Amino acid sequence: MMNSKKIILAGAILILGSATLVKAQFKINARTVTGGADVVKAATLTDADVAKLCLEYAKWMDEHNPVAPADSKYAIRLKQLTDKHVNESGLNLNFKAYLVKDVNAFALADGSVRVCAGLMDIMTDDEILGVIGHEMGHVKNKDSKDAMKTAYMASAARKVASSQDGAVGYLSESQLGALGESLANAQFSQGQEKSADDNGFEFLKKNNYNVLAMSTAFRKLAAIEKENVSSGKKKSQILSSHPDSEKRAERMEKRAKEQ
Repeated sequence: MMNSKKIILAGAILILGSATLVKAQFKINARTVTGGADVVKAATLTDADVAKLCLEYAKWMDEHNPVAPADSKYAIRLKQLTDKHVNESGLNLNFKAYLVKDVNAFALADGSVRVCAGLMDIMTDDEILGVIGHEMGHVKNKDSKDAMKTAYMASAARKVASSQDGAVGYLSESQLGALGESLANAQFSQGQEKSADDNGFEFLKKNNYNVLAMSTAFRKLAAIEKENVSSGKKKSQILSSHPDSEKRAERMEKRAKEQ
């Protein structure tokens, strides 16, 4: 049985706990795997390698987290929101909801977008779509691909690259767990987050959704941050190195008013 752990994955805007009826938490394989000293440069990973890694990892995540069944209110709502966006901006996207209480969403470079029930519980439809637009921005800007490359090279999974003329082979259970640990520590730069925020805004604007939803979503996250601070909860790593939600809310609100 895997240990429960709050995580940040490639494309996540941030990770915070939320009071919700969903009891499970986001899970990753927390087993320690020794990677050895053999390192293959991330630059040697081809786009095909990254695509293969993403497909394997998305499958692994779906097997190790509770995916909302088709008749779940979360699955139904997400499908209604995203059905017309599966081929948005030239991206081939697939969406699933996880029945976990974390306020989180993430996207992989292959277009797999996962939204946690905890986030859906506290956000309106347009706010959820703004978050999805943000995640799409990370995919469009190659942030998610670069994060997967970096995570792969930082994990024990990198040993696979030495087989079959350097091509990335299929990963074992433990290697996928190690890759998850590395992705859990992944961070985007402030510039990447800003660009993804802008993509979320433009996505809302393009599809005639409420552009103020970006700012209101960030204000909800800011409220959770303040609650965590007041209760003495440890500040997450991403909140220490990225623009805080209140500032992001202000920037998005300014953009909305300028429209």
